[in-house]
Amino acid sequence: MTGMTLPASSALRLDRAGLVEWFRPGERERVESTLHGLATLGIGRLRTAVSWADFHTEQGPGWYDWLLPAIARQVELLPCFLYTPPSLGIEAKTSSPPRDPKAFADFLDLAVDRYGRSFEWIDLWNEANNLNEWDWHLDPDWRLFSTMIGNAAYWMHRRGKRTVLGGMCPADVNWLGLLCERGVIEHIDVVGVHAFPGTWQPHWKGWSPVLERLRETLERHGSAARLWITETGYSTWDHREAGQVSNFAAALSSDAERVYWYSYRDLPAEAEGQEGFHFDERHYHTGIVTAAGRPKLLHRTLASGGAAKLAAIDRLARAPQVMRRSAHVLITGGAGFVGANLADRLAAEGRTVLLYDALARDHVEENVHWLQRRHGPRIAVAVGDVRDVYGLRDAVRGAEQVFHLAAQVAVTASIDDPAEDFEVNARGTFNVLEATRAHPSPPPLVFASTNKVYGAACSLAELVEEELRYRPLAPALVHGFDESRPLDLHSPYGCSKGSGDQYVLDYARIFGIPAVVFRMSCIYGPRQFGTEDQGWVAHFARAVLAGHPITLYGTGKQVRDLLFVSDLVEAYLLAQRQMPALRGRAFNIGGGPENAASLLEILGLIEQVSGGSPRLRRAGWRPGDQPWYVSDIRRFSAATGWQPRVGIGEGVARLMHWLSAGRGISAGAAREVAACASR
Repeated sequence: MTGMTLPASSALRLDRAGLVEWFRPGERERVESTLHGLATLGIGRLRTAVSWADFHTEQGPGWYDWLLPAIARQVELLPCFLYTPPSLGIEAKTSSPPRDPKAFADFLDLAVDRYGRSFEWIDLWNEANNLNEWDWHLDPDWRLFSTMIGNAAYWMHRRGKRTVLGGMCPADVNWLGLLCERGVIEHIDVVGVHAFPGTWQPHWKGWSPVLERLRETLERHGSAARLWITETGYSTWDHREAGQVSNFAAALSSDAERVYWYSYRDLPAEAEGQEGFHFDERHYHTGIVTAAGRPKLLHRTLASGGAAKLAAIDRLARAPQVMRRSAHVLITGGAGFVGANLADRLAAEGRTVLLYDALARDHVEENVHWLQRRHGPRIAVAVGDVRDVYGLRDAVRGAEQVFHLAAQVAVTASIDDPAEDFEVNARGTFNVLEATRAHPSPPPLVFASTNKVYGAACSLAELVEEELRYRPLAPALVHGFDESRPLDLHSPYGCSKGSGDQYVLDYARIFGIPAVVFRMSCIYGPRQFGTEDQGWVAHFARAVLAGHPITLYGTGKQVRDLLFVSDLVEAYLLAQRQMPALRGRAFNIGGGPENAASLLEILGLIEQVSGGSPRLRRAGWRPGDQPWYVSDIRRFSAATGWQPRVGIGEGVARLMHWLSAGRGISAGAAREVAACASR
């Protein structure tokens, strides 16, 4: 996207923005979740359909009696009236012109009587130059449409409403000129335009030439009508969520007075799309949240930082990636906690690093900005998803080494949406391997697997419960679990990561890919924006420092071996340096028995370091939670000489010092933690 002007945050005024969402009769929960989402984003406008055809059904009037006032109570409503009742059409379908064009104005008259207090503006039809919306084969010279809309616009002005000519898609100056010549535009206040750059408009030159041509046409015919973008959007069917950010920013930076973005939520898989069930998969993925309710990158960006963050993420997404063709180290998931620490070390050693990251976790863009401030042009970013085969292949091209860290990282999220977990972790890893295999000289690859591939490892029956922790009964576990432990894939997360784990080892065996698998335990340290689902040490520390409650699942006596992130980075670099000797092998990587602690013990350490008392809430065990897991790290140590250097006490203090200094914790807490970290 070189040569394009990047919009400044000052140009991205969210008060010009609205959302588009079409609701089917009875979808009250969808309406309420959309309105809640609008409030979260600070967007105060919604454009929605009022189907003339649905109104003629038995449930139609009651549905709109509820829908329109419910929307208008919370946001500014722009109702779009469209769809001919089949019984009134020239043909029995909703895209047919009505036999009597005046019937549409009569319907609008009824709607104003019934709902007029809910809206000021009225949108007249939708994409009339689209055969799915208006069958112009039945009206080849547009005379029926001109008569219908002309009558309706005139009468709506008489009723005190302001009018919008339903958006063209694509923008057609000849069609608009025809309506001007027939006098239709005389009673139109706003002309709508629709476009979907990168989705249904692949050859797109920007909003400026489109709007300029439409404005020239209106001026040539003496019309003072304004221009709104009444529908634009971007489908993430190919998992390119950054495309939504860039296209939303581009539309907002245009000189259209308003911009309505389509849509809020993805279409459910069981719903029929515009052209039939899954005829065009792009129709199902235009939302800024998924059908399951997961916020996409655009939603997260707006919710957490508004226009300023939108501009910042847009700059990352649009940044030219000329270095992809040159020699670099590729880190998938490079904006994450481990990836950022690894990139920092590599760049400090003079390496050029490409971060390939979907920015799927909150705050990780802060890691990117931190890296770029420290290392400048040695750090480049490709905002992309490992499910995007072609973007990934482009990132691998020119890579001298690959660290595959990108993943869906939470067991709980894998249970909520196992399909997405599989696509990211199993299919995404397969895509990385295929992109690597296609390389003329496949670069050496280190894959971040997980100890969850061993399942529960120990049951409670095999453990002794002590005051603060569980202890295994078997003397053989004095060193922890070694790599001979059979895989036992619990939870969708364990299954997806285990699949990737095995694919990496098999590609090393069958295709000769130089690759190593790290089955990692609990990693912690600076640059970690932890949650209770992942990064629990940072989550505990942040909560205690900020005085927030912590939910403790299970007994809290679960034991993990903790590894400070700088020690993990050293292990990664050793694996790459010694790849010829290590290729095709899996290693358990963690802090080992000397750095094992229970959740309760870590909470006690955090309390000791910070001086703050944790506020605990208790909850039951979570699926897939291991009551005791400690890595036997002797295999990797024997092969490379590696040993963890940072103990738990020092590591927790260093993490808390970083949290205090950079995450908005109180100055008093920061001084206490800094003192502990220096001891």
